[in-house]
Amino acid sequence: MDMMANSPVAVIGAGPVGLAAAAHLVERGIRPLILERGESAGAALLEWGHVRVFSPWQYNIDAAARALLDRSGWTAPDMRGLPTGGEIVRDYLAPLAALAGIAANLKLGAEVTAITRQGHDKIANDGRKDAPFVIRYRDAGGEQRVLARAVIDASGTWRRPNPIGVDGLPVAGEAAARGRIAYGIPDVAGKARDSYAGKRVLVIGGGHSAINVALALMELQDKAPGTEIFWALRHASVDRLLGGGLNDQLPERGALGLAAKQAMADGRLNMLTAFAVNRIEMQGGGLAVDAHLAGKPFSLAVDRIVVTTGFRPDLSFLGEIRVALDPAVEAPPALAPLIDPNFHSCGTVPAHGIRELAHPEPGFTIVGSKSYGRAPTFLMATGYEQVRSVVADIAGDHVAAREVRLVLPETGVCSADIATESDGAGCCGGPAPANVDACCVEDADAKANGASGCGCATGCPSVGAKATEAASANA
Repeated sequence: MDMMANSPVAVIGAGPVGLAAAAHLVERGIRPLILERGESAGAALLEWGHVRVFSPWQYNIDAAARALLDRSGWTAPDMRGLPTGGEIVRDYLAPLAALAGIAANLKLGAEVTAITRQGHDKIANDGRKDAPFVIRYRDAGGEQRVLARAVIDASGTWRRPNPIGVDGLPVAGEAAARGRIAYGIPDVAGKARDSYAGKRVLVIGGGHSAINVALALMELQDKAPGTEIFWALRHASVDRLLGGGLNDQLPERGALGLAAKQAMADGRLNMLTAFAVNRIEMQGGGLAVDAHLAGKPFSLAVDRIVVTTGFRPDLSFLGEIRVALDPAVEAPPALAPLIDPNFHSCGTVPAHGIRELAHPEPGFTIVGSKSYGRAPTFLMATGYEQVRSVVADIAGDHVAAREVRLVLPETGVCSADIATESDGAGCCGGPAPANVDACCVEDADAKANGASGCGCATGCPSVGAKATEAASANA
């Protein structure tokens, strides 16, 4: 037991949530050991460093981290500002990682390859909960091994983007065409400009990452008019991706949806709905895409493809740990019903902590975007609440661990087709402004022009739903 008491708590990942966990541990007098596979804190954020997040700084800084930084003489950014991923690293994560209590316990370039209990495989029971964790990791010096009293897995999902196939698998030819396919949010108007300027580009995905890429390509299009943009959605309606519009209390996100809507109206985006790729083939210097569009065969020749279809957790190094996951969402069973995108596309995902995050392996938790499994709704501020609760539990403060200390802004964002225009229940253009007696944006526009409405009010879904998004660590 002395060995356990003197061992650190291992934190996997030095992103916003991992470093927040480390800050909470330091605040409670517990030594963290942070293992980050990248060469800097926030390495994943730097890969989308050009993207501006939807929420102001106040939602992107953890309370314990802020307390440590303030004591160091840190100059805080304007809490009303909207940072980019790169600015979050530069102005927040890098100073946090440099603090004495964290820097001395941060190992960069350290990729975790396995976790187990000392002397126990997955099936062994006797003495299991008293045995320290063994974390194996690989760094520049080769294979390493360290003991820990508890493990907080905040490794995220950025390294495992979903493939193109609607069935969850890569489509035929996807691997061979990898050199012309980007996943996530490439800097198409900046560092990667030469790969996209004047090219025919297919964007696949229906979320805010896809909107970011499409609008950045439009920016590029202004300077390189030969750039053609094809935007493919798996579902049959464009309404789902337009955001809450004027009803969204995070203005940057609402503006993003409205900008995409205007671009469609202007004909600058070639929209492809109910789109499913069957095969990709290299063709000269480009790609031949064989697909189905609204159930009918469809082919398209492009130069580049950008895939923004979400991410999934890497469970490969947890084979000897007793982990319980929902079979569909791949989140802890108590959390999964709260975030399942089949049921929670619009609505409130409540703040949650150790009660919902606990696994059958005592002392082991998954936090951050990885805790949400395949659900796309993770919020940075929610991750901070998670680690506050988890660290309180590790410290034995079970009352604090079960408290809820998070309030997020109300938004009007829907992220799934609960009802679509095709079945007469679509919300045309997103929810109407909160102070307007209208069903949706198009209904409000029609009434503003003297008409009785746009005709969809009888079937329009509720536009007063709440969602709890502040900032996603995966953009």
